[in-house]
This record gives sequence, C-alpha cells and structure tokens, in this order.
Amino acid sequence: MKKLMILGAGTSQLPLIDAAKKAGICTIVASTPGDWPGFQAADGFTCTDISDEEAILEEAKRLHVDGIVTCCMDTGVRAVGLVSETLGLSGPSREAAEISTDKYKMKEAFQKSGVSCARHVCIKDEVQLIKELEEFSFPVVVKAVDLMGSRGIFRCDTKEEVLENYKKTMAATQKDYCLLEEFIEGTLFGAEAMIQNGKMVFCMLDNTESYPGYVPTPVGHSVPFEQEASLGSQAREQVAKAVHAVGLDNCAINCDLICKDGKVYVIEVTARAGATCLPEITGLYYGINYYEAIVKLALGMDVAPMFQKKVPQVCSIARSITSTRDGVVKSVSNENLPDTQIVELSLYLEPGDLVCRYTNGRDRLGQVIIKGDTLPDCRRRLCEVLAKIDIEFV
Repeated sequence: MKKLMILGAGTSQLPLIDAAKKAGICTIVASTPGDWPGFQAADGFTCTDISDEEAILEEAKRLHVDGIVTCCMDTGVRAVGLVSETLGLSGPSREAAEISTDKYKMKEAFQKSGVSCARHVCIKDEVQLIKELEEFSFPVVVKAVDLMGSRGIFRCDTKEEVLENYKKTMAATQKDYCLLEEFIEGTLFGAEAMIQNGKMVFCMLDNTESYPGYVPTPVGHSVPFEQEASLGSQAREQVAKAVHAVGLDNCAINCDLICKDGKVYVIEVTARAGATCLPEITGLYYGINYYEAIVKLALGMDVAPMFQKKVPQVCSIARSITSTRDGVVKSVSNENLPDTQIVELSLYLEPGDLVCRYTNGRDRLGQVIIKGDTLPDCRRRLCEVLAKIDIEFV
C-alpha cells in the first residue's frame, strides 16, 4: 500500500485525507501536538512541526513515505520541497518551494524572467525604508514576505502610515526584512493550475471577491471567469511565465493576479492548491474530485486524463462566512434546508466562541459553496443562503 504524508492536520486537510483513503492510500498526517481533526481522520500521525523542514525529512525517511503533500496553506511547502528533492518523490524542488514561500525571492525571480508584477524593493531597516520611499508614489504597500492570508500586508497613503505599518509588519514576520511595493489598484482574480513533468495540466481562471481592508483580501471565488474573452490568454501567459520563473514542477499551483487598465499583473504564485474553497470549485468545474488529483500528483501518477473528460463546466461560487464585529457568540442559527444548489455549508463556531471581526483569512467562521446554471443565479442563491444564517453575540 502506498504511503502519503500530509502536512497539516487542520480542517483544510480533511478532504485531502479522505480522497487518499478512498484511493486505498495509507495516510499519515504531520502537525504540532493538539486536538486536530486530521489526527483522528488519518491512518496515522506524527507530532512534528511542519515548518521544521529537517524534522519532517527525518520523519519521512523513518516512515518510508511514497509521497508528501499539503494544500491550502504555505506552512509546509518548504518541507514538501526538501523531502521531495531528497527522497526523489514527486513534488517541487527545494529551491522552488523556498522561492514560492518568500515574496521577495519570488518577486526577484519574476523580475528576472519578465513576469508582469508590481515594482518592489527589499527593506531591512527604517533608515533604508525612508530613503527608498522617495522613489515611490503613494499609495504603497508594506508587505511581510513569509505570511499568507494577507497578514502583515498594509496599504499606506502617507509616510506616517508607512512607518507605523512597517513596525506592525516586522512584528508579525519571522524574517529580518520586508517589501516596499508599488500599490496596483485594479480587479483581483486568480488561477488554479497543476504542472506535471514540465507540462501545464490545466489552468483555470476564477473571479475573486475581495474584502476591503488594508489591502483587498480574497473571501470568495467563482467560475467561470467572466473576463475570459478579454483577459484569458494574457492571464494564462503570465501564470505560465511565473511558474517557470519560480521553477515549479509536479505540484498544484495557486496564483493571485490583478488587472489594471487591461494589463494583467502577477501578485504571487505558490506551490500548493488555493484556499477559500478553490479545490472544491475546481473539482466542480472539471467534474472531478480535485483533492484526488492532488494526491495522485504527489504519488507521481499521471493526472492529465482527469482533466480531459468531456463534462459541462459547472458554474459555482464559494464564499467565506465572516463577521463585521468582535464578540463572544451567544447563538448560531441556520435556517437553510438541504438544497441541490448548496454543495457545502459549514460553520466553524458554536456558542461561547470568541469571534474576531474579519481582517484576514484566519478570521473565517465558515464557508458556503453554491452551484447553478449561471453565475448570476449562483450569486442570487448565495445571498439567500447567507440571509438565513444568524450569529447572535453576547
């Protein structure tokens, strides 16, 4: 029986564990100690910090795994790269994994390869920050290079905001540097893709719904891409260039993009599937279980046939459930009845839980996935579903 190590034991990894087990693969999850659902769902587990690459490598050797993977988060990507390269498994190289999890190294790779992206500079101290700021026009972005979910990223409209947010960024990051970056104001969208043995298996563009904050934060996605005719070709070209620039191969890919005045810019590209239900809507779109494709890719199995089926491309929309205020939950009411259009409706809270006003991806309270004949139909149904969910605070 093949043995797959899955990095992370939280809720986001459960569909990956389930897909692997249904395929007859032995699953071993790795995570720091805790009451993680993945520990119960998998065939086995190891209490190992997935951000500790060398420790994960030692466990992978000890357990004689046939593959290693993670999805929806960056924390374990470097370990996936190290283990894949060292043990000769299917996965990104150590260097590519490292570049894809450091926004400075990623932007440098983009620049060298001619990828369309925002102008940037690496900042190591406040003196340099003040000096480099003279070369930028407001607004600008101060950005942590090693965090996800828009944490440690701030839009700044004045010098005072830059200095204030620089301190916040450096307090949040594990690095001794950050980025000062041009702020591109445009329309956010994204791409899910997969590359195997140097060939792009598929590249699906999606519409991104963003939450207004220091910088726009994705809280939802939908397909099909509404600007396919005008931007599809250009966007796929930029995704391919970004993947090549970073050196990614044999992995799922999540790419954030933005369009301004008809030009597509790459924000970042990562060596794992995206979060906020992106694997689910990818699966709906292609008529497959996308988590199964991720599992097969990690084990070196040919995944291209999964995306060649002649099936209708399903319209769908996914949305995070969020709160506009902080507080302690008094009660949660969900009056939605089972419906063929509701693919998933999950709530991650119960009375007594402390809820934070949404500022980044860690503040999600649940998620909804809707499918339908058209995107307007999906959006209408989503509004109806959300209206029947009520969270009362103490």
